[in-house]
Amino acid sequence: MHTYEARTFDLPVLDGISEKSVEEHLGLYTGYVKNFNAIAAKLIEYAADTEKNAHALSELIRRKSFEFDGMRLHEYYFEQFEGGPTPLTAGSALERQLKKEYHEYFKEYFAAIGGIRGPGWAILYWDAAAKEFQTGFVGEQHQGLFAALPIVLALDVWEHAFLLDYGAQGKGKYVDAFFKNLNWSVVEKRFDEAAA
Repeated sequence: MHTYEARTFDLPVLDGISEKSVEEHLGLYTGYVKNFNAIAAKLIEYAADTEKNAHALSELIRRKSFEFDGMRLHEYYFEQFEGGPTPLTAGSALERQLKKEYHEYFKEYFAAIGGIRGPGWAILYWDAAAKEFQTGFVGEQHQGLFAALPIVLALDVWEHAFLLDYGAQGKGKYVDAFFKNLNWSVVEKRFDEAAA
């Protein structure tokens, strides 16, 4: 069985997202990695007697994708800040496609998805079959994912991402800070790989 390890991220000091908030958020990410490993190990143990362990197995299997998606989505999230903020490259394939589909309103539209009430993620995906983006709100982190579509941009809008810095009503200010710190070159690379 593979044991996952928490990644380390080379994060600069972020503008509008405090070091304390980042530290707490990274601790949460590490917890997802640890919990996924623990669940995977228990599932193997409980598989020895599926009848006796039926209830425990069903609950662990339900939790498995929650922990895994929490691990992976946070990896997408944090790597978007590595290297510091960079603007979206004028004329890049990503910029052209965003303008084609969203005109000049992508950030506003994506921020509105992030503003949906409840814990979750705003996600931008690339659908190679349709040659267009899909956007969605992933409830918690395992309900509403678009199966098999590569993630281009991931915005964590759980309360833990903004509560410490902005309070319960500060999601919009946090989303502004997210975009201010975004390394668009990371997002462009994801898009280029997905669209190739």
